Amino acid sequence: MNKRFLIIGVIFLLTTTLTGCLFPNEELGKNKIPNESQVEMVEEAVLQYMDETDGLIPIKTKEADIDAYDKYLIDFTSLKERQLISEIPGTAFENGGVYQYVIVTPEEDPRVKLIDLRITEAIRSVNVKLDTYRSKHLYPPFGEEVADGLFSINYDKLGMKSPPEIISPFSQSTLPLLMNIDGELFVDFRIDLQQALEEYDHSFEEGDDIRSILVDHHAFVPAYSLGYTIKNGEVQFLETTE
Repeated sequence: MNKRFLIIGVIFLLTTTLTGCLFPNEELGKNKIPNESQVEMVEEAVLQYMDETDGLIPIKTKEADIDAYDKYLIDFTSLKERQLISEIPGTAFENGGVYQYVIVTPEEDPRVKLIDLRITEAIRSVNVKLDTYRSKHLYPPFGEEVADGLFSINYDKLGMKSPPEIISPFSQSTLPLLMNIDGELFVDFRIDLQQALEEYDHSFEEGDDIRSILVDHHAFVPAYSLGYTIKNGEVQFLETTE
Protein backbone atom coordinates (compact mmCIF):
# COMPACT_ATOMS: atom_id res chain seq x y z
CA MET A 1 0.00 0.00 0.00
CA ASN A 2 2.74 2.47 0.97
CA LYS A 3 4.63 1.62 -2.21
CA ARG A 4 1.53 2.27 -4.30
CA PHE A 5 1.03 5.74 -2.81
CA LEU A 6 4.72 6.51 -3.29
CA ILE A 7 4.64 5.61 -6.98
CA ILE A 8 1.45 7.60 -7.58
CA GLY A 9 2.90 10.54 -5.67
CA VAL A 10 6.15 10.61 -7.64
CA ILE A 11 4.24 10.58 -10.93
CA PHE A 12 1.96 13.30 -9.63
CA LEU A 13 4.87 15.53 -8.58
CA LEU A 14 6.64 15.10 -11.91
CA THR A 15 3.51 15.93 -13.85
CA THR A 16 2.79 18.96 -11.67
CA THR A 17 6.32 20.27 -12.18
CA LEU A 18 6.18 19.83 -15.94
CA THR A 19 2.75 21.39 -16.35
CA GLY A 20 3.83 24.33 -14.22
CA CYS A 21 6.48 25.06 -16.85
CA LEU A 22 4.20 24.53 -19.83
CA PHE A 23 1.09 26.44 -18.77
CA PRO A 24 0.59 29.91 -17.29
CA ASN A 25 -0.90 30.16 -13.82
CA GLU A 26 -4.35 31.07 -15.07
CA GLU A 27 -4.49 27.91 -17.19
CA LEU A 28 -3.37 25.75 -14.28
CA GLY A 29 -6.13 27.29 -12.18
CA LYS A 30 -8.72 26.09 -14.66
CA ASN A 31 -7.36 22.56 -14.34
CA LYS A 32 -8.12 22.56 -10.62
CA ILE A 33 -11.84 23.28 -10.99
CA PRO A 34 -14.14 20.28 -11.52
CA ASN A 35 -16.06 20.76 -14.74
CA GLU A 36 -19.44 19.04 -14.79
CA SER A 37 -19.64 19.11 -18.58
CA GLN A 38 -16.28 17.36 -18.87
CA VAL A 39 -17.36 14.62 -16.48
CA GLU A 40 -20.59 14.16 -18.44
CA MET A 41 -18.67 14.05 -21.71
CA VAL A 42 -16.36 11.33 -20.43
CA GLU A 43 -19.30 9.37 -19.00
CA GLU A 44 -21.06 9.44 -22.37
CA ALA A 45 -17.86 8.22 -24.04
CA VAL A 46 -17.52 5.39 -21.50
CA LEU A 47 -21.11 4.26 -22.05
CA GLN A 48 -20.63 4.32 -25.81
CA TYR A 49 -17.39 2.35 -25.46
CA MET A 50 -19.19 -0.29 -23.41
CA ASP A 51 -21.96 -0.46 -26.00
CA GLU A 52 -19.45 -0.97 -28.81
CA THR A 53 -17.42 -3.61 -26.94
CA ASP A 54 -20.20 -5.75 -25.47
CA GLY A 55 -19.82 -4.36 -21.97
CA LEU A 56 -16.05 -3.99 -21.66
CA ILE A 57 -14.99 -0.97 -19.63
CA PRO A 58 -12.08 1.30 -20.63
CA ILE A 59 -9.94 1.02 -17.52
CA LYS A 60 -6.30 0.72 -16.53
CA THR A 61 -5.25 -2.41 -14.67
CA LYS A 62 -4.79 -1.90 -10.91
CA GLU A 63 -4.12 -4.08 -7.91
CA ALA A 64 -6.99 -6.42 -7.06
CA ASP A 65 -7.05 -5.68 -3.32
CA ILE A 66 -7.71 -1.96 -3.42
CA ASP A 67 -11.02 -0.31 -2.59
CA ALA A 68 -13.71 -0.33 -5.28
CA TYR A 69 -13.87 3.48 -5.33
CA ASP A 70 -10.18 3.68 -6.28
CA LYS A 71 -10.14 0.69 -8.59
CA TYR A 72 -11.50 1.57 -12.03
CA LEU A 73 -9.24 4.30 -13.44
CA ILE A 74 -10.37 5.41 -16.90
CA ASP A 75 -8.07 4.62 -19.80
CA PHE A 76 -8.35 7.73 -21.96
CA THR A 77 -6.15 6.16 -24.63
CA SER A 78 -8.83 3.54 -25.34
CA LEU A 79 -11.47 6.27 -25.64
CA LYS A 80 -9.32 8.31 -28.02
CA GLU A 81 -8.44 5.30 -30.17
CA ARG A 82 -12.14 4.77 -30.83
CA GLN A 83 -12.58 8.51 -31.40
CA LEU A 84 -15.08 8.71 -28.58
CA ILE A 85 -13.32 11.79 -27.21
CA SER A 86 -11.25 14.31 -29.12
CA GLU A 87 -9.03 15.29 -26.20
CA ILE A 88 -8.42 14.44 -22.57
CA PRO A 89 -10.14 16.88 -20.18
CA GLY A 90 -7.88 19.59 -18.82
CA THR A 91 -8.90 18.68 -15.28
CA ALA A 92 -7.62 15.11 -15.74
CA PHE A 93 -4.28 14.04 -14.30
CA GLU A 94 -3.26 12.77 -17.73
CA ASN A 95 -3.56 16.32 -19.09
CA GLY A 96 -2.01 18.22 -16.19
CA GLY A 97 -5.08 18.44 -13.97
CA VAL A 98 -5.45 17.40 -10.35
CA TYR A 99 -8.22 14.84 -10.75
CA GLN A 100 -8.22 11.18 -11.67
CA TYR A 101 -11.32 10.05 -13.55
CA VAL A 102 -12.78 6.75 -12.32
CA ILE A 103 -15.76 4.53 -13.05
CA VAL A 104 -17.98 3.43 -10.17
CA THR A 105 -20.42 0.48 -10.14
CA PRO A 106 -19.53 -0.52 -13.73
CA GLU A 107 -21.61 -3.70 -13.67
CA GLU A 108 -24.81 -2.07 -12.41
CA ASP A 109 -24.89 1.65 -13.17
CA PRO A 110 -21.64 2.92 -14.76
CA ARG A 111 -20.89 6.48 -13.69
CA VAL A 112 -17.81 8.66 -14.01
CA LYS A 113 -16.52 10.31 -10.85
CA LEU A 114 -13.34 12.04 -9.68
CA ILE A 115 -10.50 11.42 -7.23
CA ASP A 116 -8.83 14.57 -5.93
CA LEU A 117 -5.11 13.84 -6.32
CA ARG A 118 -4.19 16.54 -3.85
CA ILE A 119 -5.40 14.05 -1.24
CA THR A 120 -3.13 11.44 -2.82
CA GLU A 121 -0.19 13.81 -2.50
CA ALA A 122 -0.96 14.57 1.14
CA ILE A 123 -1.04 10.85 1.95
CA ARG A 124 2.16 10.30 -0.01
CA SER A 125 3.95 12.96 2.04
CA VAL A 126 3.06 11.12 5.25
CA ASN A 127 3.92 7.73 3.79
CA VAL A 128 7.43 8.91 2.90
CA LYS A 129 8.07 9.87 6.52
CA LEU A 130 6.31 6.75 7.75
CA ASP A 131 8.56 4.51 5.66
CA THR A 132 11.62 6.22 7.11
CA TYR A 133 10.27 5.86 10.65
CA ARG A 134 9.43 2.18 10.20
CA SER A 135 12.91 1.42 8.92
CA LYS A 136 14.15 2.29 12.41
CA HIS A 137 11.28 1.25 14.67
CA LEU A 138 9.34 -1.96 15.19
CA TYR A 139 5.87 -0.36 15.41
CA PRO A 140 4.23 2.48 13.46
CA PRO A 141 3.79 5.80 15.31
CA PHE A 142 0.34 5.05 16.73
CA GLY A 143 -1.65 7.81 18.38
CA GLU A 144 -4.97 7.27 20.15
CA GLU A 145 -7.13 4.30 19.16
CA VAL A 146 -10.28 5.76 17.58
CA ALA A 147 -11.90 2.41 16.73
CA ASP A 148 -10.97 -1.26 16.90
CA GLY A 149 -7.63 -1.53 15.09
CA LEU A 150 -7.69 2.09 13.89
CA PHE A 151 -5.50 4.83 15.31
CA SER A 152 -4.70 8.48 14.95
CA ILE A 153 -1.10 9.26 13.98
CA ASN A 154 1.60 10.62 16.25
CA TYR A 155 2.99 13.22 13.86
CA ASP A 156 5.60 14.35 16.37
CA LYS A 157 7.31 10.97 16.02
CA LEU A 158 7.37 11.50 12.24
CA GLY A 159 9.04 14.88 12.68
CA MET A 160 5.96 16.74 11.43
CA LYS A 161 4.81 19.90 13.22
CA SER A 162 1.20 19.40 12.13
CA PRO A 163 -0.97 16.94 10.22
CA PRO A 164 -1.18 17.29 6.44
CA GLU A 165 -4.03 19.44 5.17
CA ILE A 166 -6.56 17.11 3.59
CA ILE A 167 -9.47 19.12 2.27
CA SER A 168 -12.68 17.20 1.70
CA PRO A 169 -13.94 17.45 -1.89
CA PHE A 170 -17.46 17.05 -0.48
CA SER A 171 -17.61 19.64 2.29
CA GLN A 172 -14.29 21.50 2.14
CA SER A 173 -13.75 20.43 5.76
CA THR A 174 -10.29 19.37 6.89
CA LEU A 175 -10.24 15.59 7.30
CA PRO A 176 -7.94 13.49 9.50
CA LEU A 177 -5.85 10.52 8.48
CA LEU A 178 -6.13 7.22 10.33
CA MET A 179 -3.76 4.27 10.44
CA ASN A 180 -4.45 0.57 10.90
CA ILE A 181 -2.25 -1.87 12.78
CA ASP A 182 -0.24 -2.54 9.62
CA GLY A 183 0.59 1.14 9.19
CA GLU A 184 -1.71 1.66 6.21
CA LEU A 185 -3.24 5.13 5.92
CA PHE A 186 -6.88 6.03 5.31
CA VAL A 187 -8.87 9.25 5.08
CA ASP A 188 -11.61 9.56 7.71
CA PHE A 189 -14.84 10.70 6.01
CA ARG A 190 -17.12 10.46 9.05
CA ILE A 191 -17.78 14.21 9.05
CA ASP A 192 -18.92 14.19 5.44
CA LEU A 193 -21.01 11.05 5.87
CA GLN A 194 -22.83 12.30 8.94
CA GLN A 195 -23.63 15.54 7.14
CA ALA A 196 -24.88 13.67 4.07
CA LEU A 197 -27.10 11.36 6.15
CA GLU A 198 -28.76 14.40 7.69
CA GLU A 199 -29.11 16.22 4.37
CA TYR A 200 -30.31 13.49 2.00
CA ASP A 201 -33.03 10.88 2.19
CA HIS A 202 -31.75 7.32 2.52
CA SER A 203 -32.81 3.81 3.51
CA PHE A 204 -29.55 2.51 4.95
CA GLU A 205 -29.62 -0.14 7.63
CA GLU A 206 -26.95 -1.24 10.07
CA GLY A 207 -24.32 -3.24 8.20
CA ASP A 208 -24.75 -1.38 4.89
CA ASP A 209 -21.77 0.46 3.46
CA ILE A 210 -23.08 4.02 3.42
CA ARG A 211 -20.34 5.65 1.35
CA SER A 212 -22.55 5.51 -1.74
CA ILE A 213 -24.52 8.47 -0.39
CA LEU A 214 -21.52 10.69 -1.08
CA VAL A 215 -21.02 9.26 -4.56
CA ASP A 216 -24.70 9.60 -5.45
CA HIS A 217 -24.81 13.30 -4.61
CA HIS A 218 -21.36 14.54 -5.58
CA ALA A 219 -18.87 14.39 -8.45
CA PHE A 220 -16.24 12.72 -6.27
CA VAL A 221 -15.56 9.36 -4.62
CA PRO A 222 -14.32 8.92 -1.03
CA ALA A 223 -10.91 7.69 -2.14
CA TYR A 224 -8.54 5.98 0.31
CA SER A 225 -11.36 5.29 2.74
CA LEU A 226 -12.58 2.35 4.78
CA GLY A 227 -16.15 1.07 4.80
CA TYR A 228 -18.65 2.90 7.00
CA THR A 229 -22.09 1.97 8.22
CA ILE A 230 -24.80 3.48 10.41
CA LYS A 231 -25.80 2.49 13.96
CA ASN A 232 -28.35 4.33 16.08
CA GLY A 233 -28.18 7.22 13.63
CA GLU A 234 -24.42 7.60 13.94
CA VAL A 235 -21.66 6.84 11.44
CA GLN A 236 -19.37 3.99 12.45
CA PHE A 237 -16.62 2.03 10.77
CA LEU A 238 -18.07 -1.00 9.04
CA GLU A 239 -15.43 -3.40 10.37
CA THR A 240 -15.99 -2.43 14.02
CA THR A 241 -19.74 -2.87 14.45
CA GLU A 242 -19.81 -6.56 15.40
